[in-house]
Amino acid sequence: MEDKEWIALWKSYDQKLDNNLILNRKNAEDITRIKIKSLLGSMKPLKIFTIVTGILWAVFVDTLIVATFHFASPFFLISAAIQVLLTKLAIGIYLYQMVLIYQTDISEPLLATQERIARLQSSTIWVTRFLFLQFPVWTTFYIGDGLLKNGGITWYVIQGIVTLTFTGLAVWFFVNIKYENREKQWFRLIFNGKEWEPVVKAMGMLREIESYR
Repeated sequence: MEDKEWIALWKSYDQKLDNNLILNRKNAEDITRIKIKSLLGSMKPLKIFTIVTGILWAVFVDTLIVATFHFASPFFLISAAIQVLLTKLAIGIYLYQMVLIYQTDISEPLLATQERIARLQSSTIWVTRFLFLQFPVWTTFYIGDGLLKNGGITWYVIQGIVTLTFTGLAVWFFVNIKYENREKQWFRLIFNGKEWEPVVKAMGMLREIESYR
């Protein structure tokens, strides 16, 4: 076999290798995209349950506020109003996340998927921060005129310590729950399960896709 034939054969073989490599990369990327879609889909049941439960709770609290508005303690009304407001805010964020999940398309550009998952990650952090702000109102909703008049100094001290402690915790968590603290133990304890892990895994898979290119 002449040199030219050897060279042509080598080039043909080299081209086949390149084509197979491109095909393998494309298949690996498609499989990874399907896995990402499946991961995000696994979040739907819990989010739907949370939305439905949140709506029922908000309706219940709203009804309670309206029904007791003329005779309930101001502490109860204000506490309930704050709690239900934060609950409605959380429901809105969860609905926004459901839209993001349903909009995810395995055939869309990689950048669009990255942006959508980044929004899911960011909104998960924000909804958790807002829900922690409910802490203080769970220590004040039961306060009525009877307790204020007859509680005594001991009750005032204990109530003040408990409310201030829960307020401090709420503020601390609101300030410190952020992506930069994701490796800390307390963060992992809070963000553990279907609310967070699928998003983290999906982000990792997106980085894998980038490495294929």
